[in-house]
Amino acid sequence: MDDLLQIMRRLRKECPWDAKQTHESLRQFLLEETYEVLETIDQQQWSKLAEELGDLLLQIVFHSEIAAEKRRFDFNDVVDHISKKLITRHPHVFGNKALNNALQVQENWEHTKVKNEGRDSLLSGVPKAAPALLQAQRLQEKAATVGFDWPEVESVLDKVIEELNELREEIKNRHLQKIEDELGDVLFALVNLGRFLNITAEDALRKTNQKFVRRFQHIEQQYNGDLRAMKKATLKELDRYWEQAKENEK
Repeated sequence: MDDLLQIMRRLRKECPWDAKQTHESLRQFLLEETYEVLETIDQQQWSKLAEELGDLLLQIVFHSEIAAEKRRFDFNDVVDHISKKLITRHPHVFGNKALNNALQVQENWEHTKVKNEGRDSLLSGVPKAAPALLQAQRLQEKAATVGFDWPEVESVLDKVIEELNELREEIKNRHLQKIEDELGDVLFALVNLGRFLNITAEDALRKTNQKFVRRFQHIEQQYNGDLRAMKKATLKELDRYWEQAKENEK
């Protein structure tokens, strides 16, 4: 760790590109490296995961060094903050509070944040820049810690169907704003369904996106990348190659 910090300090002094970076200019790289870690986990490329985690760690070190130069904080402060937070948020491990299951641990974690960090709402702390599906999941998880939740998965399924029917009705009415509202409600209900099934909607959709890319690229290969030929093909023909791609994945 000391070697990495020394390398970062030298880069900030001797490399023109590294020297000109700011917290703001690095935002895109922090997000990009995070998604590359997620992709590696999705693909179960465990030998590559250490490399990708290193790339993510670099971003944390980079931000820490920029802050140190401005005498705001340094990497040691980052480590100290998270160490103290972990101890405070786990009284069942480092203290004498009895928490018997993962749900109780999560509830204590969320409620401690509200109390210790002076938040004005239990729902505070969900990043506004986070993907909407992930925001929905975190909002639902937080609300559930005080009992604002459905009693069982069947109720959630009923809610999904209810929201779909409302969406169908607004589509008939052709009211664009209400269609958007109802579509949002459907997505929110589906996120809730995933949560009850212990599935993170953001992860599920990302994997489906990757699956769509694989299968569509199989279709492209059948036409040697000739987009005009693809456009002239019938939907039935394209769908046949799509089904072929699905079979190849089995």
